[in-house]
Amino acid sequence: MQIDLSGRTALVTGSTQGIGLAIATGLARAGASVVVNGRGEERVAGGVRTVRAGSGSDDVTGAVGDLATEQGSAAVLKAVPTVDVLVNNLGIFGTAAALGIDDAEWRRYFEVNVLSAIRLIRAYLPGMKERGWGRILNLASDSAVVIPAEMIHYGMTKTSLLAVSRGFAKDAAGTGVTVNSVIAGPTHTGGVEEFVRELVGNELPWDQAQHEFMVKYRPQSLLQRLIEPEEIANMVVYLASPLASATTGGALRVDGGYVDSILP
Repeated sequence: MQIDLSGRTALVTGSTQGIGLAIATGLARAGASVVVNGRGEERVAGGVRTVRAGSGSDDVTGAVGDLATEQGSAAVLKAVPTVDVLVNNLGIFGTAAALGIDDAEWRRYFEVNVLSAIRLIRAYLPGMKERGWGRILNLASDSAVVIPAEMIHYGMTKTSLLAVSRGFAKDAAGTGVTVNSVIAGPTHTGGVEEFVRELVGNELPWDQAQHEFMVKYRPQSLLQRLIEPEEIANMVVYLASPLASATTGGALRVDGGYVDSILP
């Protein structure tokens, strides 16, 4: 399959590292004009350099703004008033005892992981509908379906994104705009490495630590390894392309078979 996103502008939120960086690189490699987003000038500049180097494209720019805030969202929307592809990748996660999560932390997780996406969809979807083409992709997680006991606040936000995606897909019905969520499984990123170490300790070499984590904490995985960010990016690039024109309102799994269900 030939994926050509030439002439399309794509904004990937939280794309200075990890999955977001891999998605930005994949979209740029497919010909899109890519906007890297993060909270700090230095991190965004570094992300732009990495995407350019990894994709061979110079059509990569940055938009600085903390999308968990109204002010940061406004700054990004001013810098990037129109997009054809919106990838809401921004998210935070961490462990916490269920009964120890206070109101402020519940709000913080919702604002960062869910409300940031809703704000951008609200801003960009009308233009996409008017132009008759657009792609909105929300990065969810296996935790949306299999809520982890050690981070139910995170799981709640990812479940919310499935509902947000389905709802906005209905709003965009018949317009040529598709809205989908991508259910990512346990993925090998810097943040996840820290998470793995938090759970299994620092004594073991990484390969053994990763294996112990998967066996003990993610035994449902059929892949039996962490997913690489580029594997998530491959699905996102496809869904962002004209080839995925008949896929909307869906929750597409790149979870290594982690969710033990035929449907999400």
